[in-house]
Amino acid sequence: MANWQPRFTSADVEITEQERLCDGFFKISRLNIRHALFEGGEVEVVREQFQRDDAVCVLLFDPVRDTIVLIEQFRVGALNRPNGPWLLELVAGIVEQGETPEDVALREAVEEAGAHIYDIVPITRYLPSAGGSDEYIELLCARVDSDSVGGVHGLAHEGEDILVHVLPFAEVCEMVANTTIDNAATIIAVQWLQLNKQKLLQRWGCL
Repeated sequence: MANWQPRFTSADVEITEQERLCDGFFKISRLNIRHALFEGGEVEVVREQFQRDDAVCVLLFDPVRDTIVLIEQFRVGALNRPNGPWLLELVAGIVEQGETPEDVALREAVEEAGAHIYDIVPITRYLPSAGGSDEYIELLCARVDSDSVGGVHGLAHEGEDILVHVLPFAEVCEMVANTTIDNAATIIAVQWLQLNKQKLLQRWGCL
């Protein structure tokens, strides 16, 4: 089995000073950090860290109809995107205290897409922007029945306005390839499904 261990650990890092710069919807801190160097000695750097809770993104796949359920919504981080700040994405949500990733997937599938999940398969866990953010993404794939899924969803008190799309698997793959879909979680999940679709269909008895 392939494995790798980093040269250093958390014990080789010291935060010598910390200042909270922003304490709103998101949090930002300025950190003075001292850490070990590969060729010996230490270095001191100042970095801003974007701090937010971990999130779960779930690829909703209907193996019977060979369709994927994606959602379209406004994203402030995409304001300068050439095609505008509305993205096609996976259903996703923040992990609240006491929740498992599976809990989040079940909750958000209903809230954002009106979809009910029948089985959940883990894909991976990753840092989307380790150069500045401490957030981890838990990426999952879930089986759904897309026949009655659609419409506009989201929680009004959270300012959500979410349009649901049910799209053929092949069409979604094409949109990833031509960069119509350009957000990391969706790209990773769709490419994972391309590699693992047959195993998934076997697991769900759809071959």
